[in-house]
Parts: sequence; structure tokens; C-alpha cells
Amino acid sequence: MAQFQVMIIGDEILSGRRQDQHFAVALKTLQAHGHQLAGVRYLPDTPAIIVRAFAETLRDGANVISFGGIGATPDDHTRLALATAAGVELVRHLEAAALIEAKFAEQAYPHRIHMADFPDGSSLIPNPVNQVAGAFFRQHALLPGFPSMAWPMLEWVLTTHYQDGALPHVCSVIVPDGREGELVGVMQTLVSDHPTISFSSLPSFGNARHATPHIEFSTTGEKAAAEAAMHDLKAQLDACGLLWFVGK
Repeated sequence: MAQFQVMIIGDEILSGRRQDQHFAVALKTLQAHGHQLAGVRYLPDTPAIIVRAFAETLRDGANVISFGGIGATPDDHTRLALATAAGVELVRHLEAAALIEAKFAEQAYPHRIHMADFPDGSSLIPNPVNQVAGAFFRQHALLPGFPSMAWPMLEWVLTTHYQDGALPHVCSVIVPDGREGELVGVMQTLVSDHPTISFSSLPSFGNARHATPHIEFSTTGEKAAAEAAMHDLKAQLDACGLLWFVGK
């Protein structure tokens, strides 16, 4: 299992002129391959901000999926920002250039050809829609903002550059009419007794999982550890005289 940061770049998203579609698909696709989404950032078309974000993920050795900003217009800064953050040159990738020339012929120049300029050392991510490639550089995948192109390219990245993993085991229990404030002590004891698991408490006034007010507790981690923590939580809920049922 790997963890991924997702960057969704574009003023049009932050201004509301377009609605983001990438987050939900990226999450679903990563989980289908047994990987976790560790964070998501929405960034403007501001070079300095994009450079700072990439400098941080490069420093941390993060796996990054970036959507947007790799076109040939003046507001497309992602390719140069990654090169700048990495301290390398933005260079013309000959294979990417050949693909653009084959697709657009004389219309590849003078502008479209710049979409073949990537951080030095990049490999290509094939684009099945119009053959204008993305780039893979130091665990950073640069994908276009168009969903029809980006989503199959994401699938290619995950199957080509990563091995499928296994997500942590999750146990959950729903407590109808539970009150978080009255159960903080129970939660603190559980977390203290089971330091290797992740714990969450999600109160709700009613949703698709349970129509009336409730709390959903979950324990996440290695299967035996998550189940042991949930066993102890259920015992504590029983001791408090609370009803519960297993979440699905």
C-alpha cells in the first residue's frame, strides 16, 4: 500500500467557474488499487504557490498525482513549477515532441510543442485521447485537467509504476442516540490501550447509514489490532448500557 497526495490546480476550480471532478475519482481509483489518499490540495494558477507545494512533496519523497496546468497557454505553470522545485531544467522530451508533431503536423508550432517540455529526467504518461503525453518525475505524475484524459492516465500510472497494495482493515459500530461528550473518556482509554490503530468518532444527525442521530465509531489498522480494539470498544459500550450495531 502506498500513500498519495493529490494536487488539483486551476483558478477555475477555486473561483467556482468549474466544479472539481478529480477528487472523488482519484480517491476511488487509489482505493481500488489498495492505496490511501493522504491529502489533497487545491492550488491556484500562481507559479510561486505551485513551486512551494512541489518543493514540499519532493522533499518528503511523496507520491503525487497532479491534475491541470500542463497545457500550452500562459496560465499553465505546472511543468515549469515542478522543474523549478526540483532544481532541474525544463527540457523538450523528444518522444513527447514527436507525438505532438504526429498529431498536429504544422499546427504543433509555435505553441502546442511546448507541451513536450518536462522536467529533465521525466518519463512519459501516455494519453489515450489525443496522444499529448503527461509526465512522471520523481514519483510525481503530471496529468491534464480534462477528466476524459486524466482518469485513464491515472489508471496507467498506478498499474505501471506501483504495485497494488492492501488497504488497512476497518471495523465500525454505530451507536444510536450516542452523545460524544459523554463518551470522551471511553475513547481516550481505547486510544491509549491500542496505540497502533487509528480511531475515529463521526457524529451524525442521520444519514444513509442510519436515519436518526447516532455516532459511528471506527478502528482502522492491521486486522487483528483493529478487531481487538473494536472488541474492547463494544465491551465499554455495553458497560455504559448503550445499544450498538455493526456498521456496514
